[in-house]
Amino acid sequence: MPLTIHDAAVPLRVDETGTVRVGKTRVILELVVHAFQDGATPEQIVQDYDTLNLADVYAVIGYYLRHRDEVDACLAERAAEAEELWKKITERQGSSAGLRERLLAEKAKRAAQV
Repeated sequence: MPLTIHDAAVPLRVDETGTVRVGKTRVILELVVHAFQDGATPEQIVQDYDTLNLADVYAVIGYYLRHRDEVDACLAERAAEAEELWKKITERQGSSAGLRERLLAEKAKRAAQV
């Protein structure tokens, strides 16, 4: 019996925020790609993100290897957007340096008043 070759879709989806997620999970493509780039095997990635399906991780890594330039460019753009958003947030909120100490001092002050 000859082998039937099935054309399988890549298990990636773009959610309502524009984030690329793996399969039906909430795991984002960046996590899988970065883990793979750091030397993790698909089996290790599934152990770290147990909602993932091993076949999906292999398929996503295969897609990444076939479209590395495009995926890397997309991930770099997302990282730049995240960095810009982080800068805007920190500009609005100011520095959080010493926040823990200020909160603990306020808590101690209130406790002393009771």
